[in-house]
Amino acid sequence: MARRRRGLPVNGVLLLDKPQGLSSNHALQRVRRLFQAQKAGHTGTLDPMATGLLPICLGEATKFSSHLLEADKAYRTRVELGVVTDTGDAEGSVVRRREVPALSAADIEAVLARFHGEIDQVPPMYSALKHQGKKLYELAREGKEVERAARRVRIYATRLLAVEETAFELEVSVSKGTYIRTLAEDIGEALGCGAHISQLRRLKTGPFDSEAMWTLEALEALADQTAREAELMPVDVLVAHLPKLELDAAARQALMQGQAVAADTTGLAPQALVRLYGDGAFLGLGRVSGISESGEPRGEVAPKRLFSTAADS
Repeated sequence: MARRRRGLPVNGVLLLDKPQGLSSNHALQRVRRLFQAQKAGHTGTLDPMATGLLPICLGEATKFSSHLLEADKAYRTRVELGVVTDTGDAEGSVVRRREVPALSAADIEAVLARFHGEIDQVPPMYSALKHQGKKLYELAREGKEVERAARRVRIYATRLLAVEETAFELEVSVSKGTYIRTLAEDIGEALGCGAHISQLRRLKTGPFDSEAMWTLEALEALADQTAREAELMPVDVLVAHLPKLELDAAARQALMQGQAVAADTTGLAPQALVRLYGDGAFLGLGRVSGISESGEPRGEVAPKRLFSTAADS
């Protein structure tokens, strides 16, 4: 007998303003309990010290959350000069102190210009990446350090917001997989004094920005479950960057039974992912079929990942 999932079948996306000091998983569980949702997931962790944008996927939205893992992101951070910590942030232990030279905004801007475009970055030991099946931060807490291969990341833009005698504030737009702690450390080394971050706030991830965020307190203050669900974004916002195809009633029925269906795939590349709709309702994702033996486009789309309640909507 199948085990019945506890909670309500709540589907949608919430942009949470994660508070400082709370892990991403604890924040996720708080939201899940508030919505009494059967299922929930997030789209990439924020350090407990960090605040800001953490998209939370509820119910069927969890099926499509992986599309945000590849997204570019933007942050605001405060970089403290002259102090290096073992974690790269203010929560770590100090491992080195160095004198901070007199630095003007122009001095810092000149160094920031060197960290633009594609750069190689060595992931920090205090990260969730794995080495032989064990997370790096677990090894770091045991006092172990392993060699990490540099990864290519992209820094799209940096904007210097404020400069103090031993600190500066920075806004930065980056590709997926970029560690802001490591970026700050590398900038500190280039400035000749070392650095760590004392504040980090995520402002954007993919198509989402901080304007539509909700705090936990604001969610708790809403009147009831209906009021909370009314504030959720629809599931398909996670895949809005993909091409859209509308299917007729017969094609929709066949698709929901797992069959490839005829569709107008003009202009779409073979194997391209597409958003599928029937009578305006989001059905899920499909993949454009390839080329037939005669070399002609098949004009078909096969189900890839479907919204399980679409047939009932």
